[in-house]
Order: sequence, then structure tokens, then C-alpha cells
Amino acid sequence: MSGLTFIHPVQRPDKVLGLKPHSDRSWITVFLQDELVEGLQFVKDEKWITVPVIPHALVVNLGDQMQIMSNGIFKSPVHRVVTNADKLRISVAMFNEVEPEKEIGPVEGLIDEKGSRLYRNVKNYASFNYECFQKGKVPLEEVKFHA
Repeated sequence: MSGLTFIHPVQRPDKVLGLKPHSDRSWITVFLQDELVEGLQFVKDEKWITVPVIPHALVVNLGDQMQIMSNGIFKSPVHRVVTNADKLRISVAMFNEVEPEKEIGPVEGLIDEKGSRLYRNVKNYASFNYECFQKGKVPLEEVKFHA
């Protein structure tokens, strides 16, 4: 699946987000950012960090499915897109996902010797993700085992 995103300029970029904070439902996402306009940000240590624009470079982001399958070894980062007052921002994203009818869960070889599974198995993660989004829930938290 792929997507072309247009983030239009707004008069008050401090009041309007281009895309709200989220993590991707995919196992991996590849972005081609606008070469002239920054806007992609990731949260780290509770601060938003802007991803610098490097012409012709790709940004690779691991998604929720990778975090589940790696039993939390790899993280699906929360990110957003901010607006700007002067310029249109265009980006292209390619999302790679497990086939909907396939069940995903932690790979057995990545579960530690104590047998600590952090996530339960889930089928059709895209649909599950959408349902959580509609209910205002975080999909990774909903699929996580809680002690």
C-alpha cells in the first residue's frame, strides 16, 4: 500500500497539525520526504524531534506489526507531521503489511527463556488497528499482555 500526502500551508501552523501523532500499523514504512519542506517529527524522550530533509534519501520506519513480531525488541515510533505557514509539503509513503488473513504474534525465537510474551496473536491487524483508532485506543496497548 502506498500514499501521497499533501500538507497545505496554514496561517497558524502552531495550531494545526498535518497528521496527528500515531504509529504505523505496517511492519515497515518507507518515506520519501519533500526535498524543500520539513515536517516529519518523531517523539523521543517526550520531545518532538524534526527529521532533517536529506534530498533523495529515504526514511525507514518500523511499524506496529514489527514491534509485535519482534516481541518489543524493535519499536514502532510515534510520529506526526507539522504544518508550515508558507509552503505546501508533499511526501510519499509505502507501507508494507502482513496479509490480512495471516495471524501475527511474537516470533517464538524472540521470546526470552522465561517465556515472556509481550503481545498476543492478532489476525487482520489493519482492521484491528482501525477499530482501536475509532474507539480512541492505542492498538499496541490493546494487543499487549498486561501483568
